[in-house]
Amino acid sequence: MGLSKAKKQRLKMIREGNRNPESSRSPFALQDLSTKRTKTKKEQLYREKHKNHSRDGGKDGSFYFAS
Repeated sequence: MGLSKAKKQRLKMIREGNRNPESSRSPFALQDLSTKRTKTKKEQLYREKHKNHSRDGGKDGSFYFAS
């Protein structure tokens, strides 16, 4: 299998004495950070369906007068 064009350019830079760009990569660049899992029954039951609704049923001490 052949080398990619980018890898060939990196190897050429190293041969010519330039800095290796692979050495400045983040340690997280090669890790697969996407973990997929299903929600547990408890997470499914207690998830917040509507973001703007308060959990105390609107009993936060505020009131509204319509004139």
